[in-house]
Amino acid sequence: MKLGLAAAFLGATLLAGTASAADKRWDGADDLPVNPLACSAGEASAAPAAKPYDGGRATNAADKSGKPITLVDVPKLIGIGYFNATSKGMQEAAKALGNVTVKTDGPTEAKIDEQIKFIDNYITSGVDGILFAANDPVAIAPVLKKALSKGIHVVGYDANSTPDAREWFVNQAEFNGIAKAMIDSMAKEAGEDKSFAIVTSTFTTPNQARWIAEMWAYAQKCHPKLKWLETVEAQEDNNLSFNQATTLINKHGDKLAGLFGMTSVATPASAEAVTKAKLCGKVAVVGLATPNAMKPYVNADCVKSVVLWNPVDLGYAATYVMRAVVDGKLKPGATSVEAGKLGKLNVVNGSEVLLGSPFIFTKQNIKDFDF
Repeated sequence: MKLGLAAAFLGATLLAGTASAADKRWDGADDLPVNPLACSAGEASAAPAAKPYDGGRATNAADKSGKPITLVDVPKLIGIGYFNATSKGMQEAAKALGNVTVKTDGPTEAKIDEQIKFIDNYITSGVDGILFAANDPVAIAPVLKKALSKGIHVVGYDANSTPDAREWFVNQAEFNGIAKAMIDSMAKEAGEDKSFAIVTSTFTTPNQARWIAEMWAYAQKCHPKLKWLETVEAQEDNNLSFNQATTLINKHGDKLAGLFGMTSVATPASAEAVTKAKLCGKVAVVGLATPNAMKPYVNADCVKSVVLWNPVDLGYAATYVMRAVVDGKLKPGATSVEAGKLGKLNVVNGSEVLLGSPFIFTKQNIKDFDF
């Protein structure tokens, strides 16, 4: 965090607006159906109906079964800890498989137009497969479909596209599972009847929008007295995230009892804003972030809960899924796929491979992780 630069933004206005009605879905949520989990561990929740395969298919792809393949990984952006970790996992998988080469390349800002250019360039230069984390599920679809039409396999991870624009998507955790972990933590730390705000990436980023929709549904069901103030965009930018969190603190004053960070950038920036405002212990920060970025705040008792999965495992799984697709071992209708050290991963939601349940980092366990 460059505080000198951050100070220049302190007077900036919020990029995104406020809710017009608290009984409607929160800003930043999508309008897809929700499936909130049970409030307690012992309570049964409704299982969604099994879906048929709804992914796309590569046209006339070359038979590379068991042969060396070259992949390109185009995340939302490069140069941040989260995607450094997914890239590390891909390299670990490539080494374990022995017949895969993976290169990570992409924009330095989370801009969909730039991400599309990178993917299009690799279609032209030629690769066997494209791994991606979408900045926009719809805008990225045409270039991914172009790749499929050229016989290039396409697998997503972290942030999905429209299903027919890729073959498979590796889902780091089911959206309703993340939502439950986030809302339960906030209710426990801030209080059941307290108010909170959200710092997200952009309202079009698919995974953040899905999480917020499920958080809204789960809060309505299990913690109905929680009060939502507003959601703001920060575009996964350090300085902007800090400034948005600071603006929320100044704007809402004593009403604000909690901040959600929906990205690996927004959460530490929100924790930094709470620290600078000397509100540790008064404003709870709960969010998605990498452990290394949050250790200073967790060890200082300013943050109690960091919700995430292991992004190294996510990149590792995506590479194994791509290898299985190329080898013809993961086909429509499959119910699981082998993923090396991760064992067997289940297929969910038609064409998604589930990495597993979310993980909550605390002061007791965060020292055991280094990414």
